[in-house]
Amino acid sequence: MTGTTTFTFLTPLGGLLALAVLLPLGGLLLGERRVAAARALLRLARPRGGAPRATIAALAAVPALLALAAAQPALRAPETARVRTDAQAMFVIDTSRSMTAASSPGAPARLSRAKQAATRLRSALDDVAAGVGTLTDRVLPNLLPVADVAAFDATVERAVGIERPPPQEVNVNATTLAPLADLATQGYYSVSARRRLLVVLTDGESRPYDVEGVARALRAGRGISLILVHVWRPGERVHLPSGRLEAGYLPREESRRDLERLAAAAGGASFGEDDLGAAAARLRSELGSGKTAAQGIRQRTIPLAPYAAAVSLLPLAFLLRPQRDSSRLTRTGRSGA
Repeated sequence: MTGTTTFTFLTPLGGLLALAVLLPLGGLLLGERRVAAARALLRLARPRGGAPRATIAALAAVPALLALAAAQPALRAPETARVRTDAQAMFVIDTSRSMTAASSPGAPARLSRAKQAATRLRSALDDVAAGVGTLTDRVLPNLLPVADVAAFDATVERAVGIERPPPQEVNVNATTLAPLADLATQGYYSVSARRRLLVVLTDGESRPYDVEGVARALRAGRGISLILVHVWRPGERVHLPSGRLEAGYLPREESRRDLERLAAAAGGASFGEDDLGAAAARLRSELGSGKTAAQGIRQRTIPLAPYAAAVSLLPLAFLLRPQRDSSRLTRTGRSGA
């Protein structure tokens, strides 16, 4: 194994959280210095009480450590990648224009949510080679199954976009699920992959197609396990750059039912976009377990944020510790005298 361990921040902008508290604390410290300078000029003794330096330090440490945790520090260490030799997965993402639909202008569109769901579900298969494809009125591969999770994520982020490439036919509703049958015969999976998984992320707003024909094609031969993820919410519309609604688009309320029908015919399963936990469990169940083999090097991420958050409890505990009432002690001492 080659390579070195590196330190990084997964969400560096999270560190800006510190400014929300550190700036006021900076003002407090500046004010303390000015008051101290005035006392020195007037030759006045420092009054009892006030904020001890330890308290000020603790006040600064808590937000600083929480900001560090928000920035998600992590170590990236190279390790030998062990990959299943008997299983592969393909993630196919619908990129038709209806996937630009959102609840309002500026809200996350269906495609954005589908891409996030794809990377999350792929992370549940870290020992399985996985590829990426797009769907309009045809399925085209962007990445054939590979073990490199980073390559998968980069492909989803950079290569998958609305109508990239465009559909073959110009149609108000370009999507059709019929081309999913091609994955059974077009060499998307290697010959050694006995267990084959197809994850389709779509709004389900398809033109009519032969459901039973697609199901038969996927079940034929070595068979492909089909998992459908319905990326769709009520009331979503396609918003034009001008802010107006696209008149030619109307959401299909029956799209979820249509996907469930295909899943049932293919012996697979259909999930909503808000049920990714159950979808991930089904993915693992469909592929089961199998032999693995060393296949290159991958980067293992070791998160350090939980440790930074835990350390922040120490200065917080210091600030919340019970305080002795010095004025009460003084009164008690005088009465005893």
